[in-house]
Amino acid sequence: MSEPSTAPKAPRFDLPTVEAETRPFWDAAREGRLMIGRCRGCGKPHYYPRPFCPSCWSEDVALEQASGRGTLYTYSIVFNNDLPPFNTRLPYVAAIVDLEEGVRVSTNIVECDAKDLKIGMAVKVEYREISPEITLPLFRPA
Repeated sequence: MSEPSTAPKAPRFDLPTVEAETRPFWDAAREGRLMIGRCRGCGKPHYYPRPFCPSCWSEDVALEQASGRGTLYTYSIVFNNDLPPFNTRLPYVAAIVDLEEGVRVSTNIVECDAKDLKIGMAVKVEYREISPEITLPLFRPA
């Protein structure tokens, strides 16, 4: 009989790395709040939140809560993906959503039959706990 492995488990490559700069975003997601960044210099919103503005490069940025409402900009139905854990979720919908606040979000559409997807359809955020530290903001029809 073999002994249980004491080797450390490999990190999950499908999970984002939570760093000091991104922790407030992930903490808010666990609480059911979708956060975007906004530059205090030029006023432009951005997603994903980061410690600098992607428009003017200012480091004077802050998080603000988004409404969680948007429209489906584009999507692709993924039928083949050999990488775990995605291979157990097939098919799934990879999508880009335009939030009301003026930013685009890469996400998945859930709770919707693929035949019912339409560009421009209203969607709203929904949260799925993936690990104790990561809750993902996903979208479903509004």
